[in-house]
Amino acid sequence: MTDDDRLDETFAALSNATRRAILARLAEGAANVNELAEPFDLTLPAISKHIKVLERAGLVVRSQRAQFRPCALDPTPLEEVSTWAEQYRPVWEARFDRMDDYLKQLRPRRKTGRTR
Repeated sequence: MTDDDRLDETFAALSNATRRAILARLAEGAANVNELAEPFDLTLPAISKHIKVLERAGLVVRSQRAQFRPCALDPTPLEEVSTWAEQYRPVWEARFDRMDDYLKQLRPRRKTGRTR
């Protein structure tokens, strides 16, 4: 799998609000499927499908503890997204700098020496 393929999988997994909420919960610590399903009005099979998408993207790993298979967050794909997005930082900063300059031009100039 290429870097672009991994990014595609990660972005596809992150494109769904339920999956993002599952990741947010896993950022607090490992959880089983029942615990992950609690806040949602979804069936356990539907939650399991979301978890499988997250697993395929490498965002979630499952361990084996007796008959339980708790899920945990693997931040590696998120770090890859962050690294990819970081290359655009100079573009964002330049645009914010231009916007800041424009806003300064729009501010009314204060007259010096006068108090109200």
